[in-house]
Amino acid sequence: MTRSRRASLAFLFATATVLSSAGFASATTDPVSVVKTYVEIGHAKYEDALITAKALDKAIDALIASPSDATLKAAREAWIKARVPYQQTEAYRFGNPIVDDWEGKVNAWPLDEGLIDYVDKSYGSESDENEQYVLNVIANPKFSIGGKEIDASKITPELLSETLQEAGETESNVATGYHAIEFLLWGQDLNGTGPGAGNRPYTDFDKANCTNGNCDRRADYLKAASTLLVSDLTYMANAWAPEGEAAKAVLTAEPQKALAVMLTGMGSLSYGELAGERMKLGLLLHDPEEEHDCFSDNTYNSHLNDAVGIAGVYRGSYVRVDGTKIEGPSLSQLVAEKDAALDKEMNAKLDTTLSAMQAMAKRGETVEAYDQMIGDGNKDGNATVQAAIDGLVGQTKSIERVISALGLGKIELEGSDSLDNPNAVFQ
Repeated sequence: MTRSRRASLAFLFATATVLSSAGFASATTDPVSVVKTYVEIGHAKYEDALITAKALDKAIDALIASPSDATLKAAREAWIKARVPYQQTEAYRFGNPIVDDWEGKVNAWPLDEGLIDYVDKSYGSESDENEQYVLNVIANPKFSIGGKEIDASKITPELLSETLQEAGETESNVATGYHAIEFLLWGQDLNGTGPGAGNRPYTDFDKANCTNGNCDRRADYLKAASTLLVSDLTYMANAWAPEGEAAKAVLTAEPQKALAVMLTGMGSLSYGELAGERMKLGLLLHDPEEEHDCFSDNTYNSHLNDAVGIAGVYRGSYVRVDGTKIEGPSLSQLVAEKDAALDKEMNAKLDTTLSAMQAMAKRGETVEAYDQMIGDGNKDGNATVQAAIDGLVGQTKSIERVISALGLGKIELEGSDSLDNPNAVFQ
């Protein structure tokens, strides 16, 4: 375990601990003030995501300028740090169309990595679902998509975002965002459910001693993807600033509708997205390709940060990457004034999930990575992941009770076949 990963995990635990308190007491909580806290914290989270993405961009510049084991390691560590605040924003995705429509630019997964670069022979040479399965843009300055000839002699941010992202209307053609950068920094993880992450050599970026060819174009792709990430996060940080479009959309809504947005984000991420698509599906299939950060083996940290972010929305609290704490009037206070027992239940469920996620992250740092935990026949690893899933499912039931207690009407939360109809997963 590197010093950076230990520090990152320590920060996560500290954040989760802060979020384990229900917040400060208040005689009367104004729903408008709760929404204002939500917007303020959203802005801070996206600002932190941008700050850490800029640090990653600088580390990538250093890698490209002077490829070495040290600069590659530093870029990987910067990527892991950048995931911390971004994952905590994900509770803002569902319920906020501005975020949901944008999210695929920065965090789409899983990706067919053969679109971007060379892959191992075990990857295969074709896919019935994806004509660009092994396009390998880095090795091919000219190619066609949908019968249209593409000049990719220069790899630019525009090429990635306008031509390659979801090329051929195929969702797995992910050309931008954290996971494209992750693949370029780590390479494929060819270890299955065995130990080890991707192991791309720094010489893949060394033009003087190039391995696997096209080191100049690989560096250009990495830089273009990093530039796009900074640009996309700049847009979203601005959108959550006081006069930004995302902030205004929530602040100008009827308070009950704004509260519904908050709880939609919490519930949909808890249940359908995280417990279902990102966790239970992989556990059912015992498939290492179904882990979120599959190249770096950082998945357990990303899942923990999602849980921290969900709790933060309810508790009106966030610890910034510089250690500054933001807190204000919260859903927890609002619910406590309506039904103290329900607020106690909700906080207890959040704590149960956080505890299970912390146990999973600790196992990830000290015993085995997430793709090993979900492996077939790994009784203890499977149980560790299942405990986190159970926590998320349990807290979603309490979220639904909170929605009812606040009189917010019927809210459709994201579902998942892996939870609601597991047999469909195997059809």
